[in-house]
Amino acid sequence: MTEQPAISVSQFLGLVNQTLRTIPSETFAIEGEVADFRISQGKWINFDLKDEEVEVKVPCFMTTFQLGMPLESGMRVRVTGYPKVFERFGKFSLNVESVVPVGEGALAKAYLLLKAKLTAEGIFDTARKRTLPKFPRSVGLITSREAAAYGDFLRILGNRTGGITVLHANVHVQGQYAVEEICEAFAMFNRLPVPDRPDMIVLTRGGGSLEDLHAFNDERVVRAVFSSLVPVVVGVGHERDESLCDFVADVRASTPSNAAECLCADRRDLLQHVMHIEDRMTDRVMNRLQQFHMRVERSTMLFERTFIGVGNRLQAATKGLSHSFDRFRLSLVATREHIQRREHANEQRYCLTLERSTSRLATLERVLESMNPVRVLERGYAIARNAKGIVQDPAGLAVGERLSLQFAKGSVDTEIIGQRKQEKLL
Repeated sequence: MTEQPAISVSQFLGLVNQTLRTIPSETFAIEGEVADFRISQGKWINFDLKDEEVEVKVPCFMTTFQLGMPLESGMRVRVTGYPKVFERFGKFSLNVESVVPVGEGALAKAYLLLKAKLTAEGIFDTARKRTLPKFPRSVGLITSREAAAYGDFLRILGNRTGGITVLHANVHVQGQYAVEEICEAFAMFNRLPVPDRPDMIVLTRGGGSLEDLHAFNDERVVRAVFSSLVPVVVGVGHERDESLCDFVADVRASTPSNAAECLCADRRDLLQHVMHIEDRMTDRVMNRLQQFHMRVERSTMLFERTFIGVGNRLQAATKGLSHSFDRFRLSLVATREHIQRREHANEQRYCLTLERSTSRLATLERVLESMNPVRVLERGYAIARNAKGIVQDPAGLAVGERLSLQFAKGSVDTEIIGQRKQEKLL
């Protein structure tokens, strides 16, 4: 009888783990209740995943770096991973790669646990929040292109002021890819050189359930907002919705549309503000002129009273000086008339200056309106953009490269199929 070849224990466990890895962990997830949750040495996490109907459980193992939310016993979760037998202990466990809470109760519990943790760290402190630039040149927008929030944001922003460059990072706003894509979008904006970096970043999406908004309550996304090099505006859901990203943002907007309103003032408000400044300047000038007029009147009256009194005393002393006093009085009257003429001339000069300033302001308003880029686009022109920004010279473009063409009433994506030399416009 031929003796069977023997293998070592480690070789046997290696075969077992090799067989276990054939189970396709990417195609399904396991749901259950967390039991006996514990952390050792500040980095190793062990817990049991219990079945709620049958008395069975699966030991689970992961690291704190893989955990994007607080966990504790009793929470219902969905985990993905792969089974393994640890050679050193001969113990079977599930190596967890991701874990998310399941159900409103577990999500709410995880939300409160993480909020308490981040509050203790001071991440939500109002003292660290930054103010938004008053007149931004560009803004980074992190949201899904398919979401209604994307269209609402661009529409409101265009209606208010216009002329702001929007650098859009298209991401999932829910689901398994949302957290990684949102974090990468923040990292991408932070990696840009300072001249190319947007003046602020807007993170937004529409409303939804607590599970729909889970990505905005993930610790990694919250810390990405916290670490942004430029101010961040977060507008998630409707006014009643709250996420941890709202608390850490420099400015919280109640809706995606409100996020656009927070970025810049309405052109009508700016015009009204300029008109208000003009009215205040006019009032100040008129007030100063009135003060000067009153000073001249008081000086003239004092001057007149003084010399009339002197004349009366001289007349009482000698009537022979009456002729000289009459001549002096005529000179005084002429002086008063001269002062009145100067006052009238000053008033005319002010009115002319005010009229010229008003005319210049109207001219500047027409020039400003003529420079509106939207008016240029309405004449049939378009703005071409590629991955590097606005295209000014087609020499650097390649066949097959994708472009985005912005028109006055929308934009389209296109692809270069060929190049031609400069053609006459007309």
